[in-house]
Amino acid sequence: MDEPTHILITGGAGFVGSSLALAFRTERSHATVTVVDNLHRRGSEKNLERLTDAGVRFVKGDVRRRGALVNVGPCDLIVDCAAEPSALAGVDGSPRYAIDTNLVGTVNALEAARDRGARLLFVSTSRVYPYTRLRVLPLETGPCGFYLGTPAPCRGCSNSGINEEFPLNGARTLYGATKLCSELLIREYAEMYGIDAVVLRCGLIAGPWQFGRTDQGVVALWVARHLFGDGLTTIGFGGRGDQVRDVLHIADLAHLVLKITADFGVFAGETFNVGGGADNAVSLRTLTEICRDVTGRTIPVGSDPRTRPGDIPWYVTDARRIHAAADWRPRRSVRDTVVDVASWMHRRRDRIERLFS
Repeated sequence: MDEPTHILITGGAGFVGSSLALAFRTERSHATVTVVDNLHRRGSEKNLERLTDAGVRFVKGDVRRRGALVNVGPCDLIVDCAAEPSALAGVDGSPRYAIDTNLVGTVNALEAARDRGARLLFVSTSRVYPYTRLRVLPLETGPCGFYLGTPAPCRGCSNSGINEEFPLNGARTLYGATKLCSELLIREYAEMYGIDAVVLRCGLIAGPWQFGRTDQGVVALWVARHLFGDGLTTIGFGGRGDQVRDVLHIADLAHLVLKITADFGVFAGETFNVGGGADNAVSLRTLTEICRDVTGRTIPVGSDPRTRPGDIPWYVTDARRIHAAADWRPRRSVRDTVVDVASWMHRRRDRIERLFS
């Protein structure tokens, strides 16, 4: 076991970064935890009080800048969570913020790891898998939305989901492209400079303290609209809400990260798909039903049949490699996640409702 004693988290005021920082402080009280964030994403400033209360050191900085990680103190583990996570990034404007944050930011994290001899845990995304390939899978429609027909149409795809062998050639959105480029650079730094690194290709993550919006954070958005009274629209693939994703509770991700970082050498050099898996796959239509049941509210749900750039009809994480490697499985269901999000929103309604309007 080789647990870290000085942990640096980029994007550490965001949903994933702040949740991991707090998990480290709870389970590794001997370790110092520093988070760096530019507070660009709306709602991230809401995490500062709970980070400070837990003894996490906050440094306002922008990972796009070369010197942002120079004077943040010692570290033996860097967790790179900084990202512009929208699949629509660059569609209606400049791509520079997404490219500079997601790719240049990772270069700066790698340089910081090289300078300090630190290990790197990179939070990547399932969006590295091309939507152009996911859209041509032989999907069928059932009462719970899309599902994969048989036989499996290609390498890396089965009824268990998409695994790490799924083909990577094809368009994947700027978000996905920058994350894949970062993965490639991480591999080169590992080979050239001996940096120990682990890449986690995460699917849809949800839980309390996620300030979801229409292009990212769908579970939080769906719960918020039910609680706070605004309507929703199911977009793309006929507008029926048949598209399916699997959901991973943030606490289950934190549990996995703690296991990996406690014995980093065992996992170094590997790339893993991480998600809720087939047992936690849900369509937008079914998610709406769960939200209605949990909140006791019914809201209008509109329909827009137009499919946007980057939209995918079906993605389920096949996480069997990480299940075996880490002896880890998600403990919380989709309904558990919705209940936790709804409870958090209800308790803090006065402080957060406007962020979802």
